[in-house]
Amino acid sequence: MDTLSYKTKSAKKTDVVRGWHIIDGDGEIVGRMCSRIATILRGKHKPSYTPHTDTGDNVIVINADKIRFTGAKMDDKLYITYSGYTGGQKKKTAKQIMEKKPNHIVENAVRGMLPKNKLGRQMFKKLFVYTGAEHPHGAQKPVELKIS
Repeated sequence: MDTLSYKTKSAKKTDVVRGWHIIDGDGEIVGRMCSRIATILRGKHKPSYTPHTDTGDNVIVINADKIRFTGAKMDDKLYITYSGYTGGQKKKTAKQIMEKKPNHIVENAVRGMLPKNKLGRQMFKKLFVYTGAEHPHGAQKPVELKIS
């Protein structure tokens, strides 16, 4: 009887090769774009994906101020923060946040799609969001990634 041994390869921290991807947020739908970003940050798009290791790539998002929501979410969607004090709950609509901090919408959506532990916080550090079309990561030679 022939005994074949099949082994699953687990990626180690030292074996990971990180790429750089750039995504243009101009006209992109927030949820669809952010779920794709979360997949890339986790490394699930690679065959070497390992759940307990950060195998993901770096992601740069430009034109974050030009993203869009479907339906009436721009006026209806609420972002709620709570300071911990009595009466310290604050509610803002997506439109109010887009006026002051459009980066926050993308960052908040992606953070919610990553694991809630040390590994998720490490993955989140590889996300870079910019409001304009300029970014300081030209030396890394990012590859443009189309969402739709």
